[in-house]
Amino acid sequence: MDGRDHGRAQVAQRPAARERILETSYELFARRGVRDVGVDEIIARSGVAKATFYRHFPSKEALVLAYMDRWYRTRHDAIEDAIARSHTPDDALLAAFNVLDDWFSRGAAEVNTFLHVMIEMGPEHPLGRAAMGHLAAIRRRLAALAEAAGLDDPEGFAWSFHILTKGAMVAAIEGDRLAATRARGLARILIDLHRPDWAERVSRDQAQMHDVGR
Repeated sequence: MDGRDHGRAQVAQRPAARERILETSYELFARRGVRDVGVDEIIARSGVAKATFYRHFPSKEALVLAYMDRWYRTRHDAIEDAIARSHTPDDALLAAFNVLDDWFSRGAAEVNTFLHVMIEMGPEHPLGRAAMGHLAAIRRRLAALAEAAGLDDPEGFAWSFHILTKGAMVAAIEGDRLAATRARGLARILIDLHRPDWAERVSRDQAQMHDVGR
């Protein structure tokens, strides 16, 4: 292989400029958050020219939107993979917490970045809308799983589950290394509360306790 062939091979093996920018920003944003990472650092770490960066991403906001999309695709694929490996409907519903556990284990910066974008930007800002839209898509998936599992009020279940996951995110930021595990335990209780025979089982248990007390 002559020098020109070797050079062409290296170019072929190197990711395209847009992909390098995304990979670099994903790593930096996840580790330090969106606010603390500047465009100049991303350009330097990516090894691209400033003109190349702005050709792909006209602004930092455009880059963060692409980052959010990648975040969602990564989480979505991981959740779907965990669901596919589940053996029971309950396991499928709890699969999200396996993904959260893995996510939290890599540190709180990425979690903090996502929550920061969603809360600080708000629903009127494109970044806030993107974050909320991604969470809404996950919530719809949970509602479909709840319906498939035969639970009552699948949409209400999905909203309650949603509250658990966001609470686990906040706890992880606060330093709780078992946030996902604790939330998974509460989710099991939530599943029971939405089973069609829950009220009947509670009444039966209360009657048994009353009989024992007499």
